[in-house]
Amino acid sequence: MTIQTIKHPSRWLATACVLALTPALAMADGRGDYAREQGWDSPVPDMQTGMLLFDRLEYAAGDDEDSVDWEFKGWYGGDTNRLVIKGEGEHVVSGGDGGEIEALDLLYGRLIAPYWSVQAGVGYQLEYGPGPNHDRGFAVVGLEGLAPYWFEIDTSLRISEDGDASVDFEAEYDFLLTQRLVLQPRIGTSFAFQEVEEFGVGQGVNHVKAGLRLRYEIQREFAPYIGVSWKKQLGDTADLAREEGHDTEDLRLVAGVRMWF
Repeated sequence: MTIQTIKHPSRWLATACVLALTPALAMADGRGDYAREQGWDSPVPDMQTGMLLFDRLEYAAGDDEDSVDWEFKGWYGGDTNRLVIKGEGEHVVSGGDGGEIEALDLLYGRLIAPYWSVQAGVGYQLEYGPGPNHDRGFAVVGLEGLAPYWFEIDTSLRISEDGDASVDFEAEYDFLLTQRLVLQPRIGTSFAFQEVEEFGVGQGVNHVKAGLRLRYEIQREFAPYIGVSWKKQLGDTADLAREEGHDTEDLRLVAGVRMWF
């Protein structure tokens, strides 16, 4: 038996790749009838999966009051279409009473580009105690994704049931100091097109907030952290806060856990 040497392996490799990719190319080119005639299998469908992430579940200690703060996001669906639920708020546990559900959103999300999805749905806000409770509903349109250099961006336009409109923006980034130790800075702001005195919101830029958290991932799904958060109210919103006798700047030490299922 004579063994012949392949003189041009690159040609053989190219031919093999073409033969292997021909079914996929035919399907992508719209030639479904031809694929069925050949007895080829259908493409893998968009699998339905879900996840619930508590990005922040923390105890925040300040000069005047302490609170338990929380922020979560959950979704169910495929790569292209998803049902999304988001929430953020705080509950005062020392130095005061009451709290706030800053946002609770139920959204439909659709992938419009790699790493970017547009979202639309309804939202809810509630401020409770120690005085009368205030709540309102929203129509929400948002954009969420990864900007260049892996900055996570989340922004939304909210129009309340009374016609008041505002825009929220938040960005965060994960610095991997080691495989388990992660430093996460984050920054956020909001802009209101109308004054809503009932919720202490002035027209214009309402506030700027920033945080820095250092977490240790015992597992990817469970990571305790420590850090600091800072928020400063601006413009008309700061004026409304002063009229109510509240501080316009808040600095807190935080300790909590980030986890997902």
